[in-house]
Amino acid sequence: MNIIHAKYMPMTQKIKFRFAPSPTGKVHIGNVRTAIITWIAARSMDGEFMLRIDDTDETRSKDEFTEALKVDLKWLGLNWDDYAHQRDRWDRYDELIQKLKDDGRLYPCFETPEQLELKRKSLLNRGLPPIYDRAALDLTEEQKAKYEAEGRKPHWRFKMNHTPIVWQDLVRGEVKFDGAAMSDPVLIREDGRPLYHLCSVIDDIDFKISHITRGEDHVSNTASHVQMFEALGATPPQFAHLPLISDADGGKLSKRLGSLSIEELRENEGIEPMAIISLLARLGTSDPIEAFTDKQPLIDTFDFAKFGRGTPKMDVREIERLNARIVHTLPYETVKDRPALQGVDEKFWNNVKANLSKVSDVTDWMHITQDTIKAEVDDADKDYIALAAQTLPEGEINDGTWGEWTSVLKEKSGRKGKELFMPLRQALTGMSHGPEMDKMIILLGRDRVLRRLQRTV
Repeated sequence: MNIIHAKYMPMTQKIKFRFAPSPTGKVHIGNVRTAIITWIAARSMDGEFMLRIDDTDETRSKDEFTEALKVDLKWLGLNWDDYAHQRDRWDRYDELIQKLKDDGRLYPCFETPEQLELKRKSLLNRGLPPIYDRAALDLTEEQKAKYEAEGRKPHWRFKMNHTPIVWQDLVRGEVKFDGAAMSDPVLIREDGRPLYHLCSVIDDIDFKISHITRGEDHVSNTASHVQMFEALGATPPQFAHLPLISDADGGKLSKRLGSLSIEELRENEGIEPMAIISLLARLGTSDPIEAFTDKQPLIDTFDFAKFGRGTPKMDVREIERLNARIVHTLPYETVKDRPALQGVDEKFWNNVKANLSKVSDVTDWMHITQDTIKAEVDDADKDYIALAAQTLPEGEINDGTWGEWTSVLKEKSGRKGKELFMPLRQALTGMSHGPEMDKMIILLGRDRVLRRLQRTV
């Protein structure tokens, strides 16, 4: 028995990965994972990363989505070393399609969709797998001519060799398929347009792709692709099939999570790119998910062997938590030019960033420092606030003022804990939470602190 093994690429070949999206919509949190893992894998192996736009579906592919995709990838810091559009390569596809026809690996079929559906149902009713019966191979030239005279246009199937197909997957280990148990896939539609599968294989050959990262839902497609590589005289790349992610409850990716576009996360949610990368790069691996501000540690620790076979659960709230941790560490120099920080100096940023969930939240704290704020305290606390105004230490407020002030207030009022601190926070900020008060009163300054205290009594 002749067993087809998808062998590893020669060690001397240059490492080259590719991300090949179809520009039919915005890039979403659910499908950008492949781009992130592919980019990190390429960089971890000192290889190249190619962005290939799979836009053979001219009715659904839009240039605006391609441009939006590039904006998203650049924002994430996923730079590419090579770039191509499938729509520019029709001549090359036609050339190799003709070769496969000449070699007998592509054959015309004239069944209508209704006839194929009847065959499928008949096989299923008999408890058999719905594998195409290759009836088209028995058609005579006269029968084919008759169909064409009737106006029928053939679709073309790839003739699978009935031999075992084996490859060593970088995530799944050894993968085996029986070519005899697989249906001959349709590679060319009735309108003459080749489908994704064949164009993708031709591109992977021509652009010398050494590694392909994709979801595990493509495993059976990969089995047929392996034979397509062989039929075109090429060695298949190495494959890494990642488990598909689910929502936090273990179900199919929810509409809420799956519909979050990178553009929305960036522009409306205020998410940092590294929050997305920190989560998706390690989701489903044996490494802990941490808040990274730089991709290099993810590159240095990357290994496909760390990915498990189980379905990883993704909670969109984890992105928000990671985002907050990242924001808390951001130096002023990295954020000072953002619109939200206009008028914010380094001192202010360093004092409030530990309380921010996203960078744009800094505007809330800027509001607190303005004299227009309206703060109120309970009637029962007004005498206490009057005492606070009387005991505010003299001189410019510094790092020790808050401790000195509250110690005096504790002694004179008998208050402690929440009763000691909360009325002061409410009188000075109008809020019941926020930055540490020892830092906040420094930002406010003595005159403003005193005015706010006096205004509430």
